[in-house]
Amino acid sequence: MNKKKKNTTNTYKGTLDIARSGIGYVIVEGLERDILVRPTEFNTAFHGDTVRVEVTSAKAGGRTEGRIAEVLERKQTEFIGRLDIRQQAFFVPDGQKPIPDFFIPSEHLGGASNGDRVVVRMTSWNKGERKPVGEVIAILNPEDANDMAMKELLLEKGFPLEFGDEVLEQALRLPDTISAEEVKRRRDFRPVLTFTIDPVDAKDFDDALSFRRVKKDLYEIGVHIADVSHFVEPDTDLDKSAYQRATSVYLPDRVLPMLPERISNELCSLRPHEDKYTFAAVFQINAKGEIKDTWLGKTLIHSDHRFTYEEVQEVIETKDGPHAEEVLLLNKLAQQFRKKRLEHGAINFSSVEVRFILDERGKPTGIVIKESKEAHQLIEEFMLLANKAVAEAVAKYKIDGEPVPFPYRVHDTPDEEKLKPFAAFAAKYGHKFDVSSPDAIASSFNSMLRDVQGRPEQHVLEQLGIRTMAKAIYATEDIGHYGLGFDHYCHFTSPIRRYPDVMVHRILERCLQGHPPLDKKMDQKCRHTSERERAAMETERAANKYKQVEYMRQFLGDTFEGVISGVASFGFWVELVATKCEGLVSLNSLLDFDEFLHIEEDYCLTGRRSGRTFRMGDKVHVRVVAANLDKRQLDYEWAPSEAEAAEGVGAPAGARRLSAGHAGGARGGASRFGGARGGGKPRHDGGGGRPGGGRDKSAKPARDGAKRSGTGGDKAAKPARDSGKKGKTHYPDGPTGPGGITGSKKSKKGKKKGK
Repeated sequence: MNKKKKNTTNTYKGTLDIARSGIGYVIVEGLERDILVRPTEFNTAFHGDTVRVEVTSAKAGGRTEGRIAEVLERKQTEFIGRLDIRQQAFFVPDGQKPIPDFFIPSEHLGGASNGDRVVVRMTSWNKGERKPVGEVIAILNPEDANDMAMKELLLEKGFPLEFGDEVLEQALRLPDTISAEEVKRRRDFRPVLTFTIDPVDAKDFDDALSFRRVKKDLYEIGVHIADVSHFVEPDTDLDKSAYQRATSVYLPDRVLPMLPERISNELCSLRPHEDKYTFAAVFQINAKGEIKDTWLGKTLIHSDHRFTYEEVQEVIETKDGPHAEEVLLLNKLAQQFRKKRLEHGAINFSSVEVRFILDERGKPTGIVIKESKEAHQLIEEFMLLANKAVAEAVAKYKIDGEPVPFPYRVHDTPDEEKLKPFAAFAAKYGHKFDVSSPDAIASSFNSMLRDVQGRPEQHVLEQLGIRTMAKAIYATEDIGHYGLGFDHYCHFTSPIRRYPDVMVHRILERCLQGHPPLDKKMDQKCRHTSERERAAMETERAANKYKQVEYMRQFLGDTFEGVISGVASFGFWVELVATKCEGLVSLNSLLDFDEFLHIEEDYCLTGRRSGRTFRMGDKVHVRVVAANLDKRQLDYEWAPSEAEAAEGVGAPAGARRLSAGHAGGARGGASRFGGARGGGKPRHDGGGGRPGGGRDKSAKPARDGAKRSGTGGDKAAKPARDSGKKGKTHYPDGPTGPGGITGSKKSKKGKKKGK
């Protein structure tokens, strides 16, 4: 019998993870096993809080238990829920994680009444108080389910919905004039042709390109970035707020900015025909795309023209339009840069983005696939060039012989354990994979990606290849960026929406002044901004899934063509060709046809009697049987042809004969590893998770045995078959397909640029 060992001296810093059962686990970096904490020992801590945990007992070879000694940092201070007002007012938070009720003083009700759905900010929870104390900061419209859902997603990940009064007041006090003293300290580019290229609905323009011909076949090209650090000074309320958020969050119907609009949309936005402060990387480049000189420093610009991506693409294709000569030359150079990157080890994974067409209430009326064209690549390549140049410059500076603490954007080599089975699987399609070195791996990936274009296995090998990749993060250890093929890399080009870029600007300025800073907390800042970036990505993915489910509810009972995007022991996921909406076909729904076995190494399910195989990458037809908005889950059911159904014992209920014919959906070509410019997909540089927010079988299982949630439906969920209408068969390019429906309001996800 193991003796219980008391230990009251060991304390650790970690993150509290509360299971649905109410039991807590403190996750400590470096410890093999989490520390169990019972609800009576939470000591005012909530799920996700950073805490100091004190070990109270440990069993040899068993579970270590502890108590929360201190809450070091709150993950979430604002909550959505319902008011319960009787003699006193209490707030009952929503959510799947156990959270105590809040006491709301009558003077802090904000006009809310009993039963109202509200947003409450926690103001205190002092020692000895039974409940946290809060204040109502917003009353929600019960008829606007979309608004409540989006706000709840943001709050769950710890993103505050509003800026504090002090932050807003500080932003309003910032001057909007260009001072003569500041002009003297900057290189003046106002006489030089300068323009921006952004999405059509963008409001915050944080980068611009300048172009000047120095002499024949030699050009001066400037990458000018909004000088946010000029306005946001360290340790101010404005700076602390930006650091805490660390990133803007882009949802289908809104943007939650990192900085107040006074800064992001006015002072720092590089709007046309206005003088603006910028921080720039200016290059002299010859006609062969060779960099002859690089200059880094503060600039002053005046944007002459505001392009949209569509306008630039038209100039590229027609060779006509505003500043056509300059645009075409920039595009030629960008394509040269891109070719050289790929030749030097960058991996050319592609990704697909979707955009929702929304009505005036935010309801999706259509889904369109966003393509990455040469206009996007033009901006991408020049942003990558600037980011790389800044990282290379800072890497040369030393403090007492040691590197300057700096938030590099790093991406490690692929996971060997994931790579070996992938290489074996690719070999079954005739693709040889050399795993002898990182360079050989990159070369093998690019050869394979070229070879599979247009072939049946393209989808499966691209998606599985992405999953072997490490995730890109911010770190002070400069290990390089494997996916981009760069020895040094950082994020410099999007300070309006990424806090690491603000830090990069500040450090670069100090280095250029000859006084590189020694920030002993840089490691901590890198971890925080990486975590916030991940939280933003998860929020965006959940919001997109919510909109997909909301959109697909109108198609219950209808049949669509899709591609199998994932396989597990309990079913397979299917991504619809036309809309990229992913749902789960559960194993239970296939039992009428056959009993299926999961062949893990082949990423497939195989029928015992029929031999029918469902393999990742296969095209199938599926019927929409359930769309659960609360869980953000879609359930599909395989819809076989009569011939396919005859192979098994019987066809699943509701199966119907399908007409022949299909068409491929548009695919974007945005780099998975770019990350040069701010916003959505570029955040995935080096990301390796399942596409579309699906379930990853490598994910840590829920401790309390709860079913995993993902893009698919719950196996135990009862399919919603009572659609009340006759089902239709949809084709990707047909007039009745979901991609063909249009609406009156485009998604506000405007700054999700492919850079």
